[in-house]
Amino acid sequence: MEILWVLIALVMLGFVVLPFLRRSRGAVGLVPPGHPDAADPANYGFAREEELDVRMPGPDQDLLDVLDLVQRTQDYRAAQQLLAGTDAGGELRWQRVQAFAGAASLELNQRPGGVGEAPGGQWLRVWRTEMPKDAAGAAVHAEFLVQQAWRTAAAGTDEFRIIMEEAKAACGEAALLAPGDPVPYIVELSVARGLGYSQQDFEQLWLKILDRAPNHMGAHLAALHYWCEKWHGSREQAYSFAEAAAARAPQGSLLAAMPLFAVFEHLPEVNLVSGFYQGEVVGKAIHGALHAVHSARPDDPMLAHVRHLLVFFLVRAERWAEAMSQLIHVDGHVGALPWTLSPDPAAEFAVYRALAVAGYEANGGSPATLPH
Repeated sequence: MEILWVLIALVMLGFVVLPFLRRSRGAVGLVPPGHPDAADPANYGFAREEELDVRMPGPDQDLLDVLDLVQRTQDYRAAQQLLAGTDAGGELRWQRVQAFAGAASLELNQRPGGVGEAPGGQWLRVWRTEMPKDAAGAAVHAEFLVQQAWRTAAAGTDEFRIIMEEAKAACGEAALLAPGDPVPYIVELSVARGLGYSQQDFEQLWLKILDRAPNHMGAHLAALHYWCEKWHGSREQAYSFAEAAAARAPQGSLLAAMPLFAVFEHLPEVNLVSGFYQGEVVGKAIHGALHAVHSARPDDPMLAHVRHLLVFFLVRAERWAEAMSQLIHVDGHVGALPWTLSPDPAAEFAVYRALAVAGYEANGGSPATLPH
């Protein structure tokens, strides 16, 4: 009987591993650097793994410059000025609020403070003390509390709930300071997921966001988490939410890529279906995301998020040339799904990039044939 179980396990392992080791036009796999068959990503101008920036999905030099200044001087004013000059209803402001909150949270975790030592992220506390009516500071503080809850406590524990309740109150305060700003309500979407809002309460919150920013991609991605099977919805509800967003997406909107994110959130833990990534459901979602990318503004702040997820799916689907076409736009930054789910996002991205390069070259591609 034990032998039978071993054989079954080996067969299942084969289903999982072989698709990555065996390719339709020759073998594609990772080999040691320097091996004669090694495909070198550097030949395409790609950054070395140690140079990959894990903080953001794409470039935002203004944000990086301000983050560096704030953390070096512990003076919040540059952050306040940057957010004051960023469109309140746009994707970029939401991303910058997340970045400042995340920086303060990481600082606090690295330097919790103690006798004779100030805690990290002190600049955010000073910001809230000196400018209590500043809407941007209030939004960053609310997001900071949300990130602290997820980072320092397990969902469902008393500690987690206490921090999330504080975050909920901070969201309400931020919303009062800027009634037309969608960001406080977007922050609350994560609170709703953590505290387990009823679906009726969640939908009321969602309507407030739709009133202020109906095509906000970041808000839709945050809301999708709530509707997922692993939280408070189901696969069907998540797919329905994503497909409805894609159906009403205006021309040039990246909302058409929402079904691909819904598929990603419901990938099986172990895939035993041959050709799963070439199947109809995944193929249709990839098609929608590619259409969204081709139609979007080149400077859309959410474009890199969609491209990163496309790299993941296109490599899995062995669509090497298309994967390479996305990589040339996002290489250098890896602060996006799916890489951020890994303990080492840069290494995870590098594996997929190497597979894309190897697959591309195994099918006759080269740096000379890759369009830029």
